[in-house]
Amino acid sequence: MGESRSRPVIGITVGRRPSNFGGWNIEADILPSTYSKAVEEAGGNPLLLPAGTCDSLLKLVDGLVVAGGPDIDPTMYGQEPCAYGTIAHPEQDKSEAELIRCAIKNDIPLLGICRGMQLMCIIHGGKMHQHLPETPGFEEHGGWDGEETQHGVVMVEGSCLHEIMGSKAIANSTHHQGISDPGSLRVTAHSTHDGLIEGVERTDKKFCLGVQWHPERIGQFQIYRALVEAARGS
Repeated sequence: MGESRSRPVIGITVGRRPSNFGGWNIEADILPSTYSKAVEEAGGNPLLLPAGTCDSLLKLVDGLVVAGGPDIDPTMYGQEPCAYGTIAHPEQDKSEAELIRCAIKNDIPLLGICRGMQLMCIIHGGKMHQHLPETPGFEEHGGWDGEETQHGVVMVEGSCLHEIMGSKAIANSTHHQGISDPGSLRVTAHSTHDGLIEGVERTDKKFCLGVQWHPERIGQFQIYRALVEAARGS
């Protein structure tokens, strides 16, 4: 893709939410700027992909980040909503699921962040803990609903994540859901304090990695650099 060989184009999924925009209460496509800044810091050019984006647009990118966001509709993994409840965003669920499938099919380097990792697992037959504060063993996992905490994670030796991050790292927690079953994905990281799944990957692809935390918020740009490097060689 010409210029993208030196600075690969990295697509980043974007949510659509009611927003206060220039004094107007209006629906907007929004994304924390930490994602695009992380891609730029890592040597890539970010391209935002709003909900409903056609998978044919993946022809424009060298790599894909499926960003964090709202809870995934539990019917996607065969469950009813828990008592805590969720607000479904079916258009975003559907479009991001199709983007992930297409990226995997075409071996486009893929990074799933938080919700993105969870959706990767669901696509591969996995399931979710819908509300960690009411899940035995995970009640004190960490911050959510606007609160952010930190905890340790340990990487599985020999994994892609281990190669990028080393054996241990600090992760931030901003989620109330977690993976109970990764499906056919390989688990590559766990939280040190309660063992929750924090990283997954596929070993048969160029780069197919998901993490439960938000490395872009805590300066862990090496994960994004690994994605960009894989995209540069695509």
